[in-house]
Amino acid sequence: MPHIALGSDAPGIRGLFDFRPETAHPLNALAEVLLRGESTLSRGERELIAAYVSSLNECRYCFSSHAAYAAAQLPEGMSLVEQVKRDPETAPISAKLKALLRIAAAVQRGGREVREEDVAAARAEGATDLEIHDTVLIAAAFCMYNRYVDGLATIAPDDPESYAARAARIVSDGYLALLAESGAARRP
Repeated sequence: MPHIALGSDAPGIRGLFDFRPETAHPLNALAEVLLRGESTLSRGERELIAAYVSSLNECRYCFSSHAAYAAAQLPEGMSLVEQVKRDPETAPISAKLKALLRIAAAVQRGGREVREEDVAAARAEGATDLEIHDTVLIAAAFCMYNRYVDGLATIAPDDPESYAARAARIVSDGYLALLAESGAARRP
């Protein structure tokens, strides 16, 4: 039961966007740029970073959502997402992505936890400055999103199918297109 009356049955952050629609556009625009914009990291890899940080924060709604979005865009699907959640160091992902996930985990613990050695290790595996930047920003943004969702005790469906159905739309249309369909699309 959410801590405040949202006036919406929408789960997670979607209910919060319905409650305060003027926040919906900028927060979705940030997600659109970070997770779907131009990058040398695939959309699936960026969603995987978001899901991993959400799992570290124990945010069930955000993990379930972004795990589904990552799985829909990675050939290995949910199996890989679950492997990364359990232990990214043994997951069958590139050394570069492992290094970026170490940076994301450091950000999740606290911004000052990112050490020069972490950045050097990522660079040694081929990560560019833009990939390092975006990893840090994805991790930081998802710490905010996770705390927003959990801080107001939003609803998180138990049925994985509800997340998978939304994943298909996110993959095909993106965050801003789905926002345009909801009442949260109203802008100040």
